[in-house]
Amino acid sequence: MAETQRDDEDTRSDQGAALARPLPPVQPPDEPRPPLVSLPPTVAGGVPAIVSSMKHAWGEMGPVRGTFLLHKVNQKDGFDCPGCAWPDPGHRSVAEFCENGAKAVAEEGTKERVTPDFFRQWSVAELCAQSDHWLGKQGRLTHPMVLREDATHYTPISWDEAFALVAEELNALESPDAACFYTSGRTSNEAAFLYQLFVRQFGTNNLPDCSNMCHESSGTGLGETIGIGKGTVTLEDFEQAQAVFVIGQNPGTNHPRMLSTLQAAARRGCEIVSINPLPEAGLNRFRHPQEVFQLLGPGTALNSQFLQVRINGDVALLQGLGKALLEMEAERPGTVVARGFIEDKTLGFDAYARNVSAVSWDAVVARSGVPRARIQAAAELLARSERIIFCWAMGLTQHRNAVANIQEIVNLALLRGSIGKPGAGLCPVRGHSNVQGDRTMGIWERPKPEFLDALARELDFEPPRHHGKDVVDTLHGMHEGQVRVFFALGGNFLSATPDTEFTARALRRTRLTVHVSTKLNRAHLVHGRRALILPCLGRTERDVQAGGPQFVTVENSMGVVHATRGAVAPASEHLLSEPMLVARLATAVLGSRSKVPWMSLVEDYSRVRDLIARVIPGFGDFNRRVQEPGGFYLPNGPREGRFTTASGKAHFTVHTIPGEELEPGQLMMMTLRTHDQFNTTVYGLDDRYRGIKGGRRVVLMHPKDIQERGLAEGQVVDLTSHFRGETRVARRFVVVPYNIPRRCAATYFPETNVLVPVDSFAEKSRTPASKSVVITVAPSVGAPSLVEGSTS
Repeated sequence: MAETQRDDEDTRSDQGAALARPLPPVQPPDEPRPPLVSLPPTVAGGVPAIVSSMKHAWGEMGPVRGTFLLHKVNQKDGFDCPGCAWPDPGHRSVAEFCENGAKAVAEEGTKERVTPDFFRQWSVAELCAQSDHWLGKQGRLTHPMVLREDATHYTPISWDEAFALVAEELNALESPDAACFYTSGRTSNEAAFLYQLFVRQFGTNNLPDCSNMCHESSGTGLGETIGIGKGTVTLEDFEQAQAVFVIGQNPGTNHPRMLSTLQAAARRGCEIVSINPLPEAGLNRFRHPQEVFQLLGPGTALNSQFLQVRINGDVALLQGLGKALLEMEAERPGTVVARGFIEDKTLGFDAYARNVSAVSWDAVVARSGVPRARIQAAAELLARSERIIFCWAMGLTQHRNAVANIQEIVNLALLRGSIGKPGAGLCPVRGHSNVQGDRTMGIWERPKPEFLDALARELDFEPPRHHGKDVVDTLHGMHEGQVRVFFALGGNFLSATPDTEFTARALRRTRLTVHVSTKLNRAHLVHGRRALILPCLGRTERDVQAGGPQFVTVENSMGVVHATRGAVAPASEHLLSEPMLVARLATAVLGSRSKVPWMSLVEDYSRVRDLIARVIPGFGDFNRRVQEPGGFYLPNGPREGRFTTASGKAHFTVHTIPGEELEPGQLMMMTLRTHDQFNTTVYGLDDRYRGIKGGRRVVLMHPKDIQERGLAEGQVVDLTSHFRGETRVARRFVVVPYNIPRRCAATYFPETNVLVPVDSFAEKSRTPASKSVVITVAPSVGAPSLVEGSTS
């Protein structure tokens, strides 16, 4: 159970007398038993990864179907993994998937079905009492469903009636800006392009998306400094790198195929440095599941150095690395700082150098939590390496100073001249298979004028020019009654967003909530006056339209656009593809107001791609190029040594080390995923690489912090977050001693998203600060005291 002491206003006032009964809880129920806790392993992959992959694939899909689909994952004639956006190698094995990819395919390819009979059996209130894991395991949605005003159960609805209902609500709005249109990173390029086109023809730029909550800080930080909001490396660059820094990232769980890339790099002598508050098995040692003779051995050592930074100590640490490099340059002039590169390609070096030189080593060590000797050892590696890759993920992007985190990495890369040459560059690792492509296609609340001009020219309409609402704005807009319709193309908005109770109140104040989904999730259960669930095809399923079998395209983390083709029959004859769903929606809502031939476009998706090619730079001859095996790279000036800022040069930036002080008894908490999870989808209740089995409601703390608070291992506690005088409470979590810096704590999301304040977000990017949550921990009254296992 979770509570928020922030807004006591009765949210039922907007929903009529029928909702005078108590509303069901928005948080998952308490877990029935405590987890088992053991020492975490020190090696990833190997036999356990194989066993887990087969257990999920065969258990959900059966041996024949499961094996067939796994052999189609990430193949040039198959489908792109529904999981992360790590790129595919040029030469692919017959099993080009990881453990968590197998889980993602099994989750989508399951034989279980959620039919209208299921919804007749279960009321919304009864479903709210089930866990997220249980909801997901019920199977694939088969029919469009509606929750009518005052109803307790979802009931079937025809597609025509569903689109008419959405059209009725949207066209009755006083302004197009009273609707918001969310997008998940799973959406294909074709569907995303059509979706943003429909939204802009409707008259708004309210296009919040999952980028707002993950790598928005990367895009903002990179765009300001190098001129493009994407990474600058290719997969081949890892074959030439001398050093790879992995910062705020756990590839063993979140991007497991990256481990094979790092393993190959380590074997040829590349040195890998990981910077993270937690030691992660996947960055310590790795056994490649396809190397038979290595399965039972010690595995390949990956890390050459591990810098255990305090939560949100990254600016201090990165400035310490820069300070050390400048001191080496002073001792050995002309050997450390890339003077020629800096003079020819950059601006702002002198201001940067003055700033980091003025920072004291005491401040660097105190704020980062990393000893000076370790920082200098990592700086020595930077100094002797000519080809350096910097990788990062959400451990850097979800802080209030997240943009500064990214720009301090850019500073180091510029200092060493490590952008725009083979084996070197910047590598933000995206966490969802087409989240980068969605942004390329125009899913953005702040579109560039050049993009809007191209839309206007090619499609003969004037798109709205004012900025729309991002995720945080959308939550406030719904909460304040300004946004009356919420439409989500994929995702689990309730569970993905911060401040869960606030989000729930916001959603309940709308007139209509619509979710395009493949499976049941908690977002379907917290709704407006009326609600729709619209089921769509999954990535694994064949898509046949009037023009014959279709394929769609995606863009991976490194800017490669390639095709993805479903391989099995749809879960139900009542499913629509996302492009078809958007086309029918646009036709119903816009009618004669739109000159776009919506239905003709989706008869043959090549027509959509022809349109994309005329609007978006880099997509010329799209249909031919995407048919080439492996697809094609989009243009990337900084990758080629051309910085695409207004000045034509890369920019050093100056930042202050964050100075947030914790009060006595407080901890800095970050949220993270378990190994049995992808984003908000929970595959199971274990976190194998952290030694936790059978539960998710845990708080990882340093043993001395546990002792100082008079707590005990296994004790059940409540967590309270503190922000600007506000408090939020998440109840009944189990204390787990862990190797984490003092005065830091880690918990899993979405269970502790309730603690993340809606107004605590990154400067400039407005990404929720889910990795910088100030909490206190206190015993839960009347709770059992110990877990069944022990790390001691």
